[in-house]
Amino acid sequence: MVAVRRNGFAAALFVLLTMAALVTSAAAARAAPSPADSVLVTRVDGAITPVVAGHLADAVHQAERGDYQALIVEIDTPGGLDTSMREVVQAFLGAHVPVVVYVSPSGARAASAGAIITFSANIAAMAPGTTIGAATPIDAQTGEKASDKVINDAAAYAESIATQRGRDVDFAVDTVREGRAEPATEALKLGAIDLIATDQADLLNKLHGRTVTVAGGETRTLHTADATTVESTMSLTRKLLQLLADPNLAFLFLSLGTLALIYEFAYPGHAVSGITGVILLILGFFALSVLPVSVAGLALLLLAAALFAAELYAPGVGVFAVGGTISLALAGAFLFEGSVRVDPLVFLPTAVVIGLGSLLAGRLTWRARRAPPVTGASAMVGATATVAAQGDVFLEGTWWAVTPAGKPAGDEPLPAGQPVRVVAVDGLTLVVEPLGSVEQPGPTESRGSVTEEKPDV
Repeated sequence: MVAVRRNGFAAALFVLLTMAALVTSAAAARAAPSPADSVLVTRVDGAITPVVAGHLADAVHQAERGDYQALIVEIDTPGGLDTSMREVVQAFLGAHVPVVVYVSPSGARAASAGAIITFSANIAAMAPGTTIGAATPIDAQTGEKASDKVINDAAAYAESIATQRGRDVDFAVDTVREGRAEPATEALKLGAIDLIATDQADLLNKLHGRTVTVAGGETRTLHTADATTVESTMSLTRKLLQLLADPNLAFLFLSLGTLALIYEFAYPGHAVSGITGVILLILGFFALSVLPVSVAGLALLLLAAALFAAELYAPGVGVFAVGGTISLALAGAFLFEGSVRVDPLVFLPTAVVIGLGSLLAGRLTWRARRAPPVTGASAMVGATATVAAQGDVFLEGTWWAVTPAGKPAGDEPLPAGQPVRVVAVDGLTLVVEPLGSVEQPGPTESRGSVTEEKPDV
């Protein structure tokens, strides 16, 4: 009877807890904002790379699938790859959700590719103290303005985007042809952007009630005054890839990876420096694949690696190391195009350190080649010993047969007590030359555990 009551009490308690959980979930669901009452927000800091382009395209799809009020992209960029910029622009122009690009915080910029991306948004906004423009293409080889053909194409592209979004066409074209840039207040007067907002809350209030036309001709009116924001952050993998796509890190990876391989060549066998060098070089090559690389800078980088390697095989006064240092410093200056540059405070000290490291590796390799062998048969050449009564010698922990240098095998053996010097090793026989006079043997001669008694005369 007691067991029945206990079971009934447990069942009732389970039902009550289940009902409480259902009520709590329902209340939470009612309290939680739906995507239609929310705005998806993501942020871009740094260069526009394939990693950033993929992230922004995913953010557009996420906002579309979730039926968010809008996608707000907060941006601060010096520019980036033309191909990545065009991928982002295509995603924004084809979006079925309102896209807002907000240049923030104060002091940020939408330069070069960032300016074109801002023009492509349904609504372009800037924080006070920000700038936009300077979108002139840069030649990868010289670091100067690109050819007229490239500039004409970029200007036509900017004009097309500005026309489609109803922005000032002259300013958009001037950013490409003349490298024009303007602060937020002037950009607003010119009609290059739609509004200025001090922060995210101010932006949401100023977006409220605006009507935009998204891809497909659908018109949407924004209701963002009381909207909640949902952050869309990069995945851990993309964050890692974007971190690696840094010109300073790319230069460091390539330089240190080269030095690690040089030490592996200098002291082969331990593999630690070799494995480390390969990993660093792979990371460096990945960074090169997503950054605008100059052919001249890449050639200088390869020349530096070749000169550092030459220092191992022809060490002397350090000519190759010095040449490699100069080449590596120039590679750091010219490796990337446009605004994507290696900081001089990074490539100058790095070039000096790598140069000194290769010089040290060359010196150590030179010393190792001149040093006498310490193991193996060659290490016994030059060693001295005394011939035992059995006609052999004890050297390096074992007994060896000996033969005099310059005499045929089987000739008269050397007398016991004769000091000899090893001049060569022939299999298990030492080729020796006599030294001085024969030493008189003592009362006993031993070989291993065998002792021969010498009778007194």
